[in-house]
Amino acid sequence: MAQVLEFKLPDLGEGLTEAEIVRWLVEVGDVVAIDQPVVEVETAKAMVEVPCPYGGVVTARFGEEGTELPVGAPLLTVAVGAPEGASGSAASPSSSSSSPSSSGKGSGSGAESSGGSGNVLVGYGTGAPAARRRRIRPDRLDRAVAEAPVSGAPVVEAQVVEAPVAEVLVAEAPVSDGPVPVVSPLVRRLARQHDIDLRRLAGSGPDGLILRADVDRAIRTAEETAAATARAAQAPARSRAKPSTPSAPVAASPNGVAAAGAERIPLRGVRGAVADKLSRSRTEIPDATCWVDADATELMAVRAAMNAATGPSAGPKVSVLALLARICTAALARFPELNATVDTEAREIVRLPGVHLGFAAQTERGLVVPVVRDAHTRNAESIGAEIARLTELARTGKLSPAQLTGGTFTLNNYGVFGVDGSTPIINHPEAAMLGVGRIMPKPWVHQGELAVRQVVQLSLTFDHRVCDGGTAGGFLRYVADCVEQPAVLLRTL
Repeated sequence: MAQVLEFKLPDLGEGLTEAEIVRWLVEVGDVVAIDQPVVEVETAKAMVEVPCPYGGVVTARFGEEGTELPVGAPLLTVAVGAPEGASGSAASPSSSSSSPSSSGKGSGSGAESSGGSGNVLVGYGTGAPAARRRRIRPDRLDRAVAEAPVSGAPVVEAQVVEAPVAEVLVAEAPVSDGPVPVVSPLVRRLARQHDIDLRRLAGSGPDGLILRADVDRAIRTAEETAAATARAAQAPARSRAKPSTPSAPVAASPNGVAAAGAERIPLRGVRGAVADKLSRSRTEIPDATCWVDADATELMAVRAAMNAATGPSAGPKVSVLALLARICTAALARFPELNATVDTEAREIVRLPGVHLGFAAQTERGLVVPVVRDAHTRNAESIGAEIARLTELARTGKLSPAQLTGGTFTLNNYGVFGVDGSTPIINHPEAAMLGVGRIMPKPWVHQGELAVRQVVQLSLTFDHRVCDGGTAGGFLRYVADCVEQPAVLLRTL
């Protein structure tokens, strides 16, 4: 007898509460194996392929591509074959009316016997080893489900429910007095916030399911109608006051609705996470910025000599970013005040023992900050190799949430965009960020004579709560000295 299990969006870790469906990897009717990826979702941290802990046939999917789902919302349902030896004890239609306590125990044992994976992602999966079970042929799925009695209880995660196909599929059309065909709580909340009556909407999803796109379309229509009404109401007044002046478009109505034709771009995914973090940084952190120009000619010469080495001293190519990162770790060892965070509730400055160095990387999905763990224990070659590895993962969208969090100091090389300087926003909850502009030939006084040298502008934005300007200036001056005279680093090697 077929058993239909509901798989919910798991806890993806790092405090994430929702994810957007980017691409479905399976269709309804497909046969999936245990731990097979079934959907690709985008969180505020990274793109993640979500594997299903059950093996069987997909009977339903919840949510279209582009839909945001909260953690715990249904993703799909899977029909699996009954475990061996379960046929003799299969529940009859009358058994579905058993007491809650007995049904709860049965669901627990059913979850164990139905089989599932363990350590797939944070927050879901069964701890028990997978039990042996019959393989179910796809062509027998419909008959197996049809023969199973219908239970009045809703489908719950990892709970065996006797053929609840009618429960997990929405009705063919919304009924005025019946339930509204909406799966996502986010869609309901969005409609409630904009006073949209879901009973008046015709869903564009399967079987009339109302999607977020349907609600967004209704919101845009309401906004355009409101804007048109506002223009029509204001036109007579303008014509009486200035008959010869053509009416201008309404920029915004009193309730903040933008003018007709304005494009609305949702702040979600990576862009939403960046917006939240930068806003929080500006709100909570009293930052200040200092900067200095440095002659990077000697640093560039040292890098060229490293990369040109042959024989036993040869090694992987070292990037400028790797050398600057190594300089940062040396500077933080001298000025540990900047490798810190502020505990606002306890009103304490927390100085951190290790340096986890973040570096800003621009990708097609937006700005991300991968973190080099234990950078203070690495040399320039090791840091460079880790930066290259994380950069490649960032470009392909395969960074895990753990690789994007936990930084204690950030290095921002905005010089790759062809700019000289910037006042970067601190990556909350860190206490400082070093910005590096482009390295380019400029006139420079060198050894008492005017010469063309490779000059770079360095800027340090710091949290004024953790230190004063003297400490920040000392840190930045030490970094500049190392850039101008790399031999200074020999003291700390």
